[in-house]
Amino acid sequence: MGNTKSESRLIALMPSGRQGEIPVGTNLLDASRMLGVELESICGGKQTCGKCQIVVEEGNFPKLGIESAAEHVTPIGSREAQYAETDPLNGRRLACACEVVGDLLITVPLESQARKQVIAKAATDRVIEVRPAVRQIYVEAIAPDIDDETGDWELLQQAISEQWDLDIQSIDLNALVALQPALKKGKMAVTLTIWQDREVLRVEPGYSEGVYGLAIDVGSTTVAAHLCDLRTGEVLTTESEVNPQVRYGEDLMSRVSYGMENKQGVARMHRAIIRTLNQLAVKSAKTAGIAKTDITDIVLVGNPVMHHIFLGIDPVELGAAPFALAVKGSLDLKARDMGISINPAGRVHIFPAIAGHVGADNVAVQIAEAPHRSEELVLIVDVGTNAEIVLGDKNQVLCASSPTGPAFEGAQITHGQRAAPGAIERVRIDPETLEPRFKVIGSDEWVVGDAPTENKPTGICGSGIIEAVAEMYLTGIISTDGRIRGRNKERTARVRNNERSLEYVLVTAEQSATEKEIVVTQNDIRAIQLGVAALYAGIKLLMMERGVDKVDRIVLAGAFGSFISPKHAMVLGLIPDCDLENVTAVGNAAGDGARIALLDKTAREDAAEISKNAIHIQTATASNFQDEFVAAISFPHASDPFPHLEDILPKANDELVEEIPRRSRRRSMAEM
Repeated sequence: MGNTKSESRLIALMPSGRQGEIPVGTNLLDASRMLGVELESICGGKQTCGKCQIVVEEGNFPKLGIESAAEHVTPIGSREAQYAETDPLNGRRLACACEVVGDLLITVPLESQARKQVIAKAATDRVIEVRPAVRQIYVEAIAPDIDDETGDWELLQQAISEQWDLDIQSIDLNALVALQPALKKGKMAVTLTIWQDREVLRVEPGYSEGVYGLAIDVGSTTVAAHLCDLRTGEVLTTESEVNPQVRYGEDLMSRVSYGMENKQGVARMHRAIIRTLNQLAVKSAKTAGIAKTDITDIVLVGNPVMHHIFLGIDPVELGAAPFALAVKGSLDLKARDMGISINPAGRVHIFPAIAGHVGADNVAVQIAEAPHRSEELVLIVDVGTNAEIVLGDKNQVLCASSPTGPAFEGAQITHGQRAAPGAIERVRIDPETLEPRFKVIGSDEWVVGDAPTENKPTGICGSGIIEAVAEMYLTGIISTDGRIRGRNKERTARVRNNERSLEYVLVTAEQSATEKEIVVTQNDIRAIQLGVAALYAGIKLLMMERGVDKVDRIVLAGAFGSFISPKHAMVLGLIPDCDLENVTAVGNAAGDGARIALLDKTAREDAAEISKNAIHIQTATASNFQDEFVAAISFPHASDPFPHLEDILPKANDELVEEIPRRSRRRSMAEM
């Protein structure tokens, strides 16, 4: 090679989001470790085990500033080619066989990750009445008569009517083809899989049991699928995958832009999500010990952008006002028409949306949490790259979306990463010494100060950065306006200068898996402030519309809501004041709502009513959004009271704030 290791190239690893400059000639297995991403490698880099497979993405990725191509790694050598002869790589490369030549965007498949991503998408225990849209019936058909010219399908319809009092007028073509062989084998007795008591999807000879469905939540970061027994309601398995569209943009608007800027962009993202759904279907069936063709019903939910891309619809109209949906109502489609590898006759029910930025996933959350039936005024917050908010009770339900950005998922944070083993998820700071304590995912150990640890952190995830910033505020390291106080350099060496601003050293280089310090910078705090302010401003608009200044109960939904500390969230003003005992996390409520509708078809009717009746508040064009946003920049808020935090918020905080010229303060706000 002509390059030397004094040169470097930009490498980004997905789905972790880690990126950095790596010297030319560095082995990709080593490069991944340098960026804090561990790959499986049983052979230790000898190109024999095949565990470190990666995908070199090709194309221009302007958000990352990367032009990635297959020739940006060294060509396939003899040992890698020898491995591929017996175990085809199907377009992948062995990381241990590649050296960095140019800029690269690398996707690390889940099976290649030594530290698998933590996906909080498990189904929660809920009381669900099992009344599925797809069920089985056993029918003893009327034997044909030589003098009767009635077809076998018509004879079967007659038997269904007599034995089940059902008027089924339709049969899927695949089922029709299988009808006569099944009648013959079953001696005129068959088991029918029927949809909505209107269509026959499958015909099996004799008596047979086994009808299954998938409830799927297509999130912008994670796709989760619950495989359910439609007869008993039991969740047989939950499988999850990282949404492959992450490589095209971490937030929704980036994916809209990718579709606009690339001729095949939407089609590429559509094919990627369909492949992932098929992988989940195969994996779910294998885990449960059934055939994938035994899956005959799917309920799918997702935000509007994911919804449109799944359908192959260009989401460009969702990128600017009036944020027009291509379709708002629910859809019932055939699996084979969508290219989904379950039973070809299987049905796919897609939840309705509410508005351009409040989608089917929000309707599913409302199905699960039922604010429209609540006596109390409940606030539901589903935090992601785009937060969706619901405020309501049995009298009225309001909803909105708010552009929080990806900071809560670790993006835009200097040492941020998604929730995976090695990510810092909990932080505490001693108010006297300003020494930190932290805990990483995958370990029960609290690491104090600069003590050595076996569980070395690789970065900090969303819940960790929220707690870190909140603790920095509670201990006086930062002021109410989010500025790191320079006077703290006299109290601790952990507060120090970084170019033109200050930073706080959370983890020393000796403690870190990357052998680099993990710090919280002024820019990190600003990114959190912007996300917090956007979310709180959206909540405030709903409260003002409803004419209330407090809520009775707060529900935190989604993976982020499952891990976040309610107290620290309230300290930053992420949620309004409320008795902390009335703040609960419910996990993947969108997935639960999809599961409810999979098992109880009446929930699909409820979803249609929710879509029609919920009052949508458009935050993007609200005249007072900016005022509420600016007020919410301060911790916990510039003017709103937080009586439930009185005992823990810094006392006489105004006296601690360093004097900053008003002109400088105005400029810092304008920069946000």
